[in-house]
Amino acid sequence: MMQTPAILDQLAAIVGPSGLVTGDELRSRPAAWTRPSEPCAALALVRPRDTEETARVVKACAEAGVSIVPRGGATGLVDGILCENDQITLSTERMTGIAPVDPLSMTVVAGSGATVEAVQNAARAAGLFFPLDLGARGSATVGGTISTNAGGLRVLRYGMMREMVLGLEAVLADGTILSSMRPLIKNNTGLDLKQLFLGTEGTLGIVTQAVLRLRPEPAGYVTALVACPGVDDGARLLRAAQSAFQGRVSSFEGLWPDFYRLMTKPGRATPPLGPDYPFYAIIEVECVPEETDRFVDLLDRLMGEGTVLDAALASSEEQRQAMWRIRDRVENMNADGIERAFDVSVPLDRMDGYVRDALARMAAIPGCRAVVYGHIGDNNLHWNTTDLDAAGNEAIDAAIYAPLAELNGSVSAEHGIGLMKRSKLKLSRSPEEIATMRLVKRALDPDNRLNPGKVF
Repeated sequence: MMQTPAILDQLAAIVGPSGLVTGDELRSRPAAWTRPSEPCAALALVRPRDTEETARVVKACAEAGVSIVPRGGATGLVDGILCENDQITLSTERMTGIAPVDPLSMTVVAGSGATVEAVQNAARAAGLFFPLDLGARGSATVGGTISTNAGGLRVLRYGMMREMVLGLEAVLADGTILSSMRPLIKNNTGLDLKQLFLGTEGTLGIVTQAVLRLRPEPAGYVTALVACPGVDDGARLLRAAQSAFQGRVSSFEGLWPDFYRLMTKPGRATPPLGPDYPFYAIIEVECVPEETDRFVDLLDRLMGEGTVLDAALASSEEQRQAMWRIRDRVENMNADGIERAFDVSVPLDRMDGYVRDALARMAAIPGCRAVVYGHIGDNNLHWNTTDLDAAGNEAIDAAIYAPLAELNGSVSAEHGIGLMKRSKLKLSRSPEEIATMRLVKRALDPDNRLNPGKVF
């Protein structure tokens, strides 16, 4: 292995002095979003400006036997960017370019370090729409959301990040540039290589830019906060709305009572509905204003049937945003000491029983508080709980994760595996699936230099 100063000198020669961050400046950066007070422990942080510089950096590190940990907006929740002190962390923060939008093909080319919000704004300026949306839109990057196959608030209508990437460019573990930047929706020419880098958390290659699919900007929304007797009734509301509006329901967010009450405490969001209903949902449909009456008629009919107990309709953009703040202000949970975050998937027809069972099990754990909410329309539940001692946290983990294998659920709906969920992967993937994943990793990164220790 080369001496440390030699590899740092090589990297500085590639990216320039301002492209290499070490010492106190490096330590001032947090290790991860989940560890804000822990300094980044890398040997150095390198900031290439484009694909070619990235390839030269990766090749130099490969020849020196130094591992690389890719770093995007650092908003991940599974410690997928944690470094050891003998590793290089490669940040995409200087690869932020966004090309002019192509209005005919409805595509845009964006650098890996461009934020989701920047892509949204570029699309909006061209009269188009980039559907991916999540709370960290201002800091989460294109490369990071590709590497984790991010989901967010509109998966129900537009799918995960996977459905929005038409092409990409990535650097392999030996420095080879693999470019597949075709802006084509249909391209059946053998193995779809871009899929190797979607959801694999930087373990197979480092994405440097991508061709992103845009959509027509919605003409408008109708948004409501609805109370139902239970999750199953919420599912019936969702099915009815999907049928009535031809699949144009873009979001269906479930809020259980403890979560709703926490988010609407005095001094926080104003509650549009009372605090004692069994289940709440925020439902949003893309539609023209003239269709609002049809949505109201649907709610009236479902109220008559008992599927809906109460509803509040947003009559302005201000009221719409106020409803979404009830769902999005996760800092309110942190302020109440409910800091541990979980992200799982459960089939919709099994969700009610799963939540009841998990809540009952956690109620028996001394000191445990738990709230649950999430993207119910696409099976995704988020749990937040108190952080207890090792035994208490282990009991919480068991209550949330242990039932998932029998339910055919997933231990990670949209945040990936990283370091935090490696031991849980076997609950959602068979030994044969994991062995095949390892086989792909060995084929593309035989020396295990790209984000080593993550996922497996």
